Amino acid sequence: MTAKNNFYILLAVSLSSFLTPFMGSAVNVALPVMGKELAMHALTLSWVASSFLLAAAITLVPLGRIADIYGRQRIFLYGAMIFTVSSSFCIWAPNQSALIFSRVIQGIGGAMIFSTGMAMLISVYPPEKRGRILGINLAAVYTGLTIGPFLGGFLTQQLGWRYIFLFATLVGAIIILTTMRLAKEGHPEAGEEKFDFGGAVLYGFALFGVMYGFSRLPSWPAALLIGVGIFCLMIFIIRQLKTPFPLLNIHLFLDNRVFAFSNLAALINYCATFAVAFLLSLYLQHVKLLSPLEAGAILVAQPFILALFSPLAGRLSDRFEPQLIASAGMSLTVIGLGLLLFINPDISICYIVMSLVVLGFGFALFSSPNVNATMSSVGPKFYGVASATLATMRITGQMFSMGITMLVFSVILGSHQLSAADTTFLLKSIRIIFFTLAIICCGGIFASAARGRVHK
Repeated sequence: MTAKNNFYILLAVSLSSFLTPFMGSAVNVALPVMGKELAMHALTLSWVASSFLLAAAITLVPLGRIADIYGRQRIFLYGAMIFTVSSSFCIWAPNQSALIFSRVIQGIGGAMIFSTGMAMLISVYPPEKRGRILGINLAAVYTGLTIGPFLGGFLTQQLGWRYIFLFATLVGAIIILTTMRLAKEGHPEAGEEKFDFGGAVLYGFALFGVMYGFSRLPSWPAALLIGVGIFCLMIFIIRQLKTPFPLLNIHLFLDNRVFAFSNLAALINYCATFAVAFLLSLYLQHVKLLSPLEAGAILVAQPFILALFSPLAGRLSDRFEPQLIASAGMSLTVIGLGLLLFINPDISICYIVMSLVVLGFGFALFSSPNVNATMSSVGPKFYGVASATLATMRITGQMFSMGITMLVFSVILGSHQLSAADTTFLLKSIRIIFFTLAIICCGGIFASAARGRVHK
C-alpha cells in the first residue's frame, strides 16, 4: 500500500467511525420527538436503537470472515453503500414499522463497516504506529458521539428528526467516494479458505435467541428463546472446533489470554455504558423538561472528553501495559455510574455534566488501550475476524445494555407512552438500571486486569 492509499483508508475508516456513533447518539436525543410523531411507547422507542444493534451483532462475525476471504475493501465499500441507502429509507419512513425495518438494514450495512474498518487500518500500519492510528480512529468515534447529541438536537428541534438521516446519507456518500479512490486490494489473507455457511446460520440463531429473548423478558417465550439460543451457541462452538475453516477460531479464546479477556472486558464495558445516553435523554426531556437541543448540549460532555483523551490513551498503550491503563479507565467508569444513582428532579445540571465527564474520561482510558491489546494479540490472517469479534462484543454489550433497560421498563413502566404522570416511575426505572450497570462494570475491572501483559 502507498502512503496515499493509507491516507484514504484512514480517512474512509475514520469517517465511518464518526458516522455510526453519530447516528446512535443523535437518534437517542430525537427519540422523544419520534415517539410523539409516530405514537410509540417507551418499549417501541427502545427498538429504534436496539433493532440496529441486533442486526449488526448477528451479522458481524460472518461478514468479518467473508471480508477475510473475499477482500476487506470490497466488503467495506458495499457496507457503506447499504448503510447510506438504508439511511435514505429512514428519511421517508411513514410509520414505526418502516423505521425499525430500515434500521435493521442499516445495522447490516454497519456490520460490514465495523467488521472491516479496524482490520484495514491494522493491516496497513506497522505495530509501532497502531496505538496512535487507533487513537485517531477512536477520536473520530468520539467526535461522532460528541457532535451527535448537539447536532441531532438542533436538527430535531429546528427541522425535524428525519434530517438526522439526511445528514447520515450525505456523509455516507462521501465515504463511498473516498473508498472508491483506493487502489484495488491485493490477495485476501484467507482467500484460499471456504466460508462456513452452516456455522453462520447457527451463530445467527444463537445470538438472535439470546439477545432478542433477553429483550422480551420476563415472559416464558423469552426464556424459551434464550434456551434455544444457548443450545445453538453450544452446537456452534462444537462445530467450530471440528471444521477445518471455522467461521470463528475458538482457539483464539482458548489459547490467547489477552484476546479472550480483552473481548470480555469490551463486552462488559459497553454493556455498562451504552444505555446512559438513552436514559439521560429521557430524563432531561421528560423530567427536566428541556428541549432536544438543550438535552443534546448537555449529553455532549461525555463524548467530548472521550474525543479529547482517546488519542493520548492510545499513545500511552504503545509505551505502557494496556492492562493497567484500561483497568484504571474501567474503575473510573464505575465511579461515574455510581454518581448517576442519585439523580432526581431537583439535581443540578452541573452534577449531571460532572458525572458525564467522569464517565467520558474512564471510557477514554479504557477503549484505545483495549483495542490495541486485542488487535496486537493476533496475526494478520485473523485481523478481519478479530476486528469483527471485538465489534461484536461492543454491539452485543450495547444490545444487552438496552435489553436491561427494556426489561426494567417493561416491569415498571409497561406499554405506556411517557408523560408527566410517569415521571416517578421513570426515575425509579433509571436508578435501578444505573445500579445494575454499575455492578456489571465492577466485573469488568477484573476482566481487564486479568488479560496479562502485551508488551514483552
